[in-house]
Amino acid sequence: MSQSFWETEVGEEVHPEQQVAEPHAEIQQPEYQAQPEEPHYEQAEEQHHEQAAEPVADSGALAVSGDEFSALEERILRTVNLLKRERSARAEAEERAAKAEAQLHEQAPLMEHFEKELNVLRAERDHVRQRVERLLSQLDALEL
Repeated sequence: MSQSFWETEVGEEVHPEQQVAEPHAEIQQPEYQAQPEEPHYEQAEEQHHEQAAEPVADSGALAVSGDEFSALEERILRTVNLLKRERSARAEAEERAAKAEAQLHEQAPLMEHFEKELNVLRAERDHVRQRVERLLSQLDALEL
């Protein structure tokens, strides 16, 4: 029962019959395995196009065909162009608003001056109207 390390190893010795039965058991695979030669550029491009035409079926990956990908790419490009135009239009609108606000601040004192002058002219008109009405009433009193 109590065997030493050496006795256990000797007991597990491979017999010639076992070697014949398992010929590949002792053949060890080399650590370095030659990689298959990479295809030329044209072949790689051709394979890429073939793969793009077929949906990819990776676990967790989205399967997209070449046509779908082209359509998606086109939509993205249109969206980017639309966004650029909208940003440009917004910048122009903000610039116009800033100019209008600057003009408003420049013209505010002038407008206040015109409002005061208009009020003075209205008051003067009312005063003249009252004087004309008094003169007309005096003329009417003379004729009776």
